[in-house]
Amino acid sequence: MFRLSKKVEYGLIAVKHMAGVNTPCSAKEISEKYSIPYDLLSKILQKLKKENILDSIQGTKGGYVLVREPASVSLAEIFNAIEGDTYILDCGRHEDPDTCSIYETCILSSPLKKIQREINSYFNKTKLADIV
Repeated sequence: MFRLSKKVEYGLIAVKHMAGVNTPCSAKEISEKYSIPYDLLSKILQKLKKENILDSIQGTKGGYVLVREPASVSLAEIFNAIEGDTYILDCGRHEDPDTCSIYETCILSSPLKKIQREINSYFNKTKLADIV
């Protein structure tokens, strides 16, 4: 069954936490509050910063903050920032028949690509505000 990775789960916990507060949040604060491994959370927050979902503020009262309003950040953006594009089938990544030895006879590719499009659509439409 479709399942979110721990990295994505931890990232969602962190951004949901940030959406509920009006002050910068440190990785250490979030890590301790939700029992998330600090080093892993730090890497996740850096990825979210790199994709302009978060920003970091330096200093003693610094930490991470959401760059945009929760209603404008899709879950797909968060997932992709953390894990990159993910697919339920490897062939979802390409349309090149030369990359798959059973491309011509595969009976899963077409229906599962349709499901993949529906999953992508759902997570693109669902915003962080929907889970806050």
